[in-house]
Amino acid sequence: MALVSELRDQLDRPITDLRISVTDRCNFRCTFCMPAEQEYEFLRREEILDYEEVTRLARVFVSLGVEKIRLTGGEPLIRRDLTLFVEMLREIPGIRDLALTTNGMLLPRRAEELAEAGVDRVTVSLPTLDPETFTRTSGGRGDLHRVLEGIEAAIDAGLVPVKINAVILRDVNDHEILEMAERFRRPDTILRFIEYMDVGTLNRWDPSKVVPAREIRDRIEEVHPLEPIGRRRPQDPATRYRYRDGEGQIGIIASVTEPFCGDCTRARLSAEGSLYTCLFASEGHDLKTPLRSGATDEELGELLREIWSSRTDRYSEERLVHLETGRDLPERERVEMFRVGG
Repeated sequence: MALVSELRDQLDRPITDLRISVTDRCNFRCTFCMPAEQEYEFLRREEILDYEEVTRLARVFVSLGVEKIRLTGGEPLIRRDLTLFVEMLREIPGIRDLALTTNGMLLPRRAEELAEAGVDRVTVSLPTLDPETFTRTSGGRGDLHRVLEGIEAAIDAGLVPVKINAVILRDVNDHEILEMAERFRRPDTILRFIEYMDVGTLNRWDPSKVVPAREIRDRIEEVHPLEPIGRRRPQDPATRYRYRDGEGQIGIIASVTEPFCGDCTRARLSAEGSLYTCLFASEGHDLKTPLRSGATDEELGELLREIWSSRTDRYSEERLVHLETGRDLPERERVEMFRVGG
């Protein structure tokens, strides 16, 4: 299926990145995503798209401009036969980068097979280096030592550089900013600090818990001078900084204080086949029904073109206006992060 013309949304943004959630289940209960005190009703097997269905959709997305795919969850490594799916995606011409985001618990025994199947890189979510804090933030289900083993296993398997995502919350783990920076000041990892965001509603987001990007930079620069090197691609969420002594780099994702909606080219496909055009969306667009009702690739492509060309999402920019003017954010339901990945 050939690319007919470059697809743009209402803010002149193309579609280049697709994040595919392969499951809504997770073996952690992180406080900023899936709090342990909540009860969850997960998708039934028949509700979830099978790998053949997702591969078909991915092929249509690539025909519209997608060149980078990231597998997410929930925790993607708990879905059976994931490497088979990776191999299926690798057969699609035009995918330049295939990555995976994980909490790292299963990486020690899965990293090598992921690399062999065709994954290029992995990102590991790791908010702390303190075992007690890690146990608490993961809802009592995580093992810090195991996750650190997983990072090393990914490096050994060639899934480099391994990106490490650390969501920073004030009075929870912000005192570890420098320690984490120093732990991963190495050429085969890139530590990315993420401002605490109001993804979903279950985490009861409190803006007072946000540690601004500028503060994160300042704390590191007090010890290790940095120089900005910008984003690798204009649409990438992380602003990168290089250590002036040449010992690696960090990234900062500042969705709250320095929003980058104008460069966002990411679409998100949930496990049950809904397309979300923003991480903070309230509702998705149903792709499963037409897919299972016999729609052709051309018809699916036309549906995707219609959805994307109508896109106006710029939630983070709108949030900043409310925060700067002291106005309360409008209350509305937002899709939970474990349903669409990060």
